This record gives sequence, structure tokens and C-alpha cells, in this order.
Amino acid sequence: MTAISCPQRHRNPPTAVDIVIEVCQPILPESDLGLVARKNFAELQGIVLIQRKNPPFEGKWALPGGFQEWEEPLETTALREAKEETGLDIKLVAQLQVNSDTGRDPRGPVNSVGYISTATGIPKGGDDAKRAKIFSLNELPELAFDHNKRIAEYKNWKQRTTASKPYKY
Repeated sequence: MTAISCPQRHRNPPTAVDIVIEVCQPILPESDLGLVARKNFAELQGIVLIQRKNPPFEGKWALPGGFQEWEEPLETTALREAKEETGLDIKLVAQLQVNSDTGRDPRGPVNSVGYISTATGIPKGGDDAKRAKIFSLNELPELAFDHNKRIAEYKNWKQRTTASKPYKY
């Protein structure tokens, strides 16, 4: 595929993803884990946050995510960034809204698409994440960027989804 050449006068902001990763406790005991267990989850343990290794917000906690590569669908960006920053293979569940506030990133305007996903396992920081850790929704640390807004979107989605029909992991 040929890349589209844009004249210099068109300065377009990059696109990024923010990923809410729900980590769930399997129903079956660890010794019985298999394909069946991956389809039947019970309790939500929490969501994964990463501690940023680099500026901006170095050392602060944030949702996993990052920038879209050229010719990469956003869903692929979410899968790749989750794996790079947390070591987890995720399953995308829903898309949240696009946040385009020009002040959301101190490096400049960035359009960010939010995703909700599920995973099992223990996250491990990688790439530009110093650490990755599961946090209870009731005990979240101060977050970088506008990720408090993204968490609020997630909580609203969760409330609407479970009110209309039980959400199965």
C-alpha cells in the first residue's frame, strides 16, 4: 500500500489508545486451568496500571497504551501496546469514546481512543513501563494524563452494561 503524502501545512495530531485491562480470577482452580477456564471468569480482581518509565509523567501511574503505528488498525495497536507494557494477552471487549482535548498530553495534541479488555495472569512492566500492577477500582493512585476521565468512562460503561444484562467475563 502506498503511503499518502500530506503537504507540510497539514499538521495532524497522532492517534493513541488507552486500555482498561480488567484482570479476572478464573473459576477453576489453577491446576485445572485450560480452554474452558479462559471462557468462564468469576471475580474482577481489578484493572492494570503501568508506572511510566519516561517523561512526561515519569514515575506516575497510567493506563497501558501508546501510539498507533502507520498502517496499523487501532485494535491491533491496543493488543500490541498491552502486550509490550504489561506482558498480557488481552481480549478487547468494548470501545470507549475518543478523547481529543488538546491539553490532555503535555507533548502536544493527541487523539486517544479508549478500549476495555479482559485478561488473566500477572502483569509485568515492559517497554516504556517501569512496572505493571493490578489495582482495585476503589484504591487507584493519582493517574497521569487524563486517565481519571477514562476511568470514569469505564465505570459508567460497566454500570450501564451490568444494569442491562449481566456481564460475562
